[in-house]
Amino acid sequence: YSDEEHVRCLAMNMYHEARNQGTAGKLAVSSVVLNRVNDDRFPNSVCEVVMQGPTRKSWKDPTISYPIKNRCQFSWYCDGLSDKPKNTEAYKKVLDFSRLIMHNNIQFIDITDGATHYHADYVKPDWANTKIKTVEIQDHIFYRWEKK
Repeated sequence: YSDEEHVRCLAMNMYHEARNQGTAGKLAVSSVVLNRVNDDRFPNSVCEVVMQGPTRKSWKDPTISYPIKNRCQFSWYCDGLSDKPKNTEAYKKVLDFSRLIMHNNIQFIDITDGATHYHADYVKPDWANTKIKTVEIQDHIFYRWEKK
């Protein structure tokens, strides 16, 4: 992946996970991606973290793999819906924000205190009981996964 591809991956995740939130919400979901990149239990690049999940081989072309529906780390990536941003203005804003984060043009502060996981406040995934809650930002609850 090129630097610009990683910028786009982070922007797409911000767009799909937090486009209707303020700066804190966008920064928080981006913190989770970057915290995962820096954690050896996850892939070590932005795009690999964003697209992480089980895959299956194409029946037409076995050299191509597709994510298994509803099994990805970030649900938007494999929910079966188009990932193309419908709100181009919102996407442009998160793309600019992503460039600032990825190219160190802003001082990045992890407002999640090391979170590697989050979920919407209207769901309670099983894994939530195994992580340490760090913060709630808008409609997301963030957790840190302590190393043993």
